[in-house]
Amino acid sequence: MSTESGREPVDVVIVDDHTIFRSGLKADLDERVRVVGEAGTVEGAVEAIEQLRPRVVLLDVHLPGGLGGGGREVLTRCAPLLQTVRFLALSVSDAAEDVVSVIRAGARGYVTKTASGREITDAVLRVADGDAVFSPRLAGFVLDAFGTQSVADDELDKLSARELDVMRLIARGYSYKETAKELFISVKTVETHVSAVLRKLQLTNRHELSRWAADRRIW
Repeated sequence: MSTESGREPVDVVIVDDHTIFRSGLKADLDERVRVVGEAGTVEGAVEAIEQLRPRVVLLDVHLPGGLGGGGREVLTRCAPLLQTVRFLALSVSDAAEDVVSVIRAGARGYVTKTASGREITDAVLRVADGDAVFSPRLAGFVLDAFGTQSVADDELDKLSARELDVMRLIARGYSYKETAKELFISVKTVETHVSAVLRKLQLTNRHELSRWAADRRIW
């Protein structure tokens, strides 16, 4: 059913570990958004997103559960869907490190939980249309982080999407076996990707890779 503007509602999945927050947010969103699913854990979020394929996911940044925990892990595991499913991060935090980390992982925007239902609905529609959306003052964190990383960006451009996925997990301390499990690939494939990443970045081992990623705040 179309809204008053004639536009079809945007399908959304809400991911947050607090049931009361999910219920309150669902009630506050207006008719321009249609909530098609909810989840409170990393595993539940990945399953719901893969099954429902919503246009936008409202994702709690500090979601518990999973090997690495948090919204970043959901983004990492849903990386193959990022071309069609947009992620809008939600958090009580406005810390620069939280904002930058989820944007690097693939989120299209970041809104604090102090926003009103209408503001979040507006943000959902903008993200669905391809815009990047941030709460006031948070955009500056992203501009600062990405504006000073031109060298890192040039190096990252050498990597394929899957190599980036593997690189981020290895840099965060995951073992080859854990990385394989997270990305649903074989350990041998992980080893192949790591070798390619080290060669392209001109590094010699995974410890150098971790330092390289930490220096550039790439997680």
